[in-house]
Amino acid sequence: MKKKDALLYHSDGRPGKIQVVPTKPYSTQHDLSLAYSPGVAEPCLEIEKNPDDVYKYTAKGNLVAVISNGTAVLGLGDIGAAAGKPVMEGKGLLFKIFADIDVFDIELDTKDVDRFVDVVKAMAPTFGGINLEDIKAPECFEIESRLKAALDIPVMHDDQHGTAIISAASLLNALEINGKKIEEITIVVSGAGAAAVSCTRLYIALGANPENIVMLDSKGVIRADRENLSVTKKEFATKKDVYKLEDALKDADMFLGLSVANLLSIETVRTMASDPIIFALANPNPEISYENAMKARKDIIFATGRSDHPNQVNNVLGFPFIFRGALDVGAKAINEEMKIAAVKALANLAKKDVPETVNTAYKTNNLIFGRDYIIPKPLDPRLITTVAPAVAEAAIKSGVARRSIEDWDAYKQQLIKRLGLENELIRAITGKAKSRPMRVVFAEANNFKVLKAAQISLHEGIAKPVLLGNKRIINKLIEENKLDLSGAEIIELRSPAELERRERYAKTLFQKRQRQGLTYSEALEKMHNRNYFGIMMVETGEADAFVSGVQSKYEDCFNPALEIVGAKSDVVAGMYVLLTKRGPMFFADTTVNVKPSAEMLVKIARLTAEEVKRFNIEPVMAMVSFSNFGSVEAASPERVRTAVKILHEQHPDLLIDGEMQANIALNRKIRDKQFPFTKIHGKHVNTVIFPNGTSGSVAYKMLKEMCRAEAIGPILVGVNKPVHMLQMESSVRDIVNMVTLAVVDAQCLDKTK
Repeated sequence: MKKKDALLYHSDGRPGKIQVVPTKPYSTQHDLSLAYSPGVAEPCLEIEKNPDDVYKYTAKGNLVAVISNGTAVLGLGDIGAAAGKPVMEGKGLLFKIFADIDVFDIELDTKDVDRFVDVVKAMAPTFGGINLEDIKAPECFEIESRLKAALDIPVMHDDQHGTAIISAASLLNALEINGKKIEEITIVVSGAGAAAVSCTRLYIALGANPENIVMLDSKGVIRADRENLSVTKKEFATKKDVYKLEDALKDADMFLGLSVANLLSIETVRTMASDPIIFALANPNPEISYENAMKARKDIIFATGRSDHPNQVNNVLGFPFIFRGALDVGAKAINEEMKIAAVKALANLAKKDVPETVNTAYKTNNLIFGRDYIIPKPLDPRLITTVAPAVAEAAIKSGVARRSIEDWDAYKQQLIKRLGLENELIRAITGKAKSRPMRVVFAEANNFKVLKAAQISLHEGIAKPVLLGNKRIINKLIEENKLDLSGAEIIELRSPAELERRERYAKTLFQKRQRQGLTYSEALEKMHNRNYFGIMMVETGEADAFVSGVQSKYEDCFNPALEIVGAKSDVVAGMYVLLTKRGPMFFADTTVNVKPSAEMLVKIARLTAEEVKRFNIEPVMAMVSFSNFGSVEAASPERVRTAVKILHEQHPDLLIDGEMQANIALNRKIRDKQFPFTKIHGKHVNTVIFPNGTSGSVAYKMLKEMCRAEAIGPILVGVNKPVHMLQMESSVRDIVNMVTLAVVDAQCLDKTK
């Protein structure tokens, strides 16, 4: 990272990294009279009567103070309050982006403990919580202790407890991997500052034996017979006959480094016990480099504070979500129970399947619990719904919460919405799919992304995967990428073992297509094709749904679908679901019909409406063109106009109108004002029918790229059974979403039988 880039980042445009943004309307005089005088008097009087109403009428409940005196800034040391401000602003940014917590950063120009404590106590009514930051030891211990005793809001010195919580979660998982017990291991701690002390205390709270711990400071081993030890250091003084780091590390099970760079040698590491755990957390350079640690031992479990190596012990995994959980129940403190709950939640999350977004962000194929993945990654979107609820529940159970949470599922959805991760449609159809998983054929199981999607579908209970492909290749991909697809059926369609099935399927296809020029030998040959074979599984009832297209041209999947399962009528259409900020939008036709006639548009609209209703959404439909209600006489608008007329006459129950331009369709205010006669007056359009395939394809792709809308599709509407096509560029998430839709389609079909 270049110095110039860092300075430009902080200075360019509006200096700094955070700002205050109003959360209420302020554009009129009435708004301002409510925001300030005279309207503001009313909440003031309510709070005077009931002090806890401050959480109801102000931002206190979501506001944290990040407070420092700049005496121990990152790896920079005592640089002063003003020089530490960029770090505190950065902390505020992390609070906001990871947990939607607002922050005021406060830099106090004092090293006097009494003055520091008095100032913070005086300003505490402003905040729902206080994050102490970058304060040197031993003053930080006294400051935190006194503030926790004096205040009734959460107070946490993150340099102590953040590192402790993240490293403790890493330790629990490392011990699970190497099979050792925390109460039996020997631990060497290099460093006696705030983080080292807090880590050691938390390890002891989790079961570590204090007699098995040796701590060192800059003078060497902290021994009981050493003179002038502080109260804190006396707590960890050992009676063991060790005086140097090298002596302490011999046969030790764990090394925790919170000291200085390049302290450990390769030779010293080799003297440790089998399967040693080394957390080299000196910042910015660890006590031993990753490269040297790997040279020293093959059985090592290694972590650092760096993002460029596996197992980053990063405080951002903890503090945003710990405060989020504490604030959401109005906690009066952050106690040991809450910290341990965070430890266990983080440890458990590392054992779960990692979302594709995380693998992509860290440029890996498949992160999986093991020596190189003992702690979740900072960009894991599940952290907020894992750690915050665990902390909130611990606060309630331990008696420090002002409020309780009755519906934990609803609370998790609220957390998701805070970060804009929520999508009601996906949540709803996923829940429906999980209620009755169906057998889904994954036609391209020789592909890693397809196998990864199959694993997610299997583990999350969305579907029962049936994998088509070469067993040797599939098993090799599973082994190389450490996938877990136990329980998924693998079918090698070209193997001699499947001859009887191929012949049976060929006979069925021949009977369907013999009057369309297909011979039995041609039908038998087609059964060596994964798309024909897989769709035939659905047709014969040996599977419930089919997905393909990651490695196939669209027509290579589409044509077998029409030949085998067939269409409900003479029209089939392709529909995309666009997940936008305004809600789900349904676009058709986007893939099949190049230039549909008016009669075809009628059928496309009806088929699309039926499909939208499967999502428990009432379709409000607009037929778009480049004109508005007869303003232009041309072929495309005329076809749309005729289709709308037919629909109004023959299907008056459908909420559809047109022809109209896209902006008129999507802007209800303008539409209702300019064209008050429409059948969709007062309603937001959620379904758009395009006049031709080009416009539909262009529209959904532009929306997907420019607005970062998530696209699911193309969904084939009008076919008799759940056969769905994927785009060649489909991500793992795209495939999982399509599988989910396919399962719901299969469930709906099963009900109609």
